[in-house]
Formats: sequence, structure tokens, C-alpha cells
Amino acid sequence: MDTKLTLKLNQEVIEKAKAYASDKKLSLSRLIENYLNSLTSDQPAGELEISPFVKSLSSGVKIPADYDYKKDRTDYLDQKHK
Repeated sequence: MDTKLTLKLNQEVIEKAKAYASDKKLSLSRLIENYLNSLTSDQPAGELEISPFVKSLSSGVKIPADYDYKKDRTDYLDQKHK
């Protein structure tokens, strides 16, 4: 059930929040509701629940820390256009 809430905030903060919400394609009310939900969540900070769909996308392949994707891409393109 939605309930009306009135807040007094700095005008500059309101304008920035409206612009941010617009960029994210959210209403300002929804943005504030999401923020308050995250503050009052029982879930420990920094721990996000990963949905089963996102888990299914993980391949489990570990990428080396020194992996040079630019070199790999260049090698691929060299082979492709020989």
C-alpha cells in the first residue's frame, strides 16, 4: 500500500535527485523507496543476493590477472584477415 510522505529538502538536492532518477528511468518516489529499502534491509551491507538467472550465466572460467585482452584481440584479427 502506498502512503504519501512529505519531506523538506534542499532545492539543489531535489533537482540533482530528479535528474538522477530521470537518467535511471525511475520516479523520484521509487528512487527514494529503493534507497530506504536498502538502508532498512536485513541483508548485511556489501552482500548482494545473486538471482538464479545471473548465476546461470557464470561459466566458472577464471581469467588470469595478467590477461592482455588487447593482444588477444589483435592476434584474433590478424588471423581472421590473413
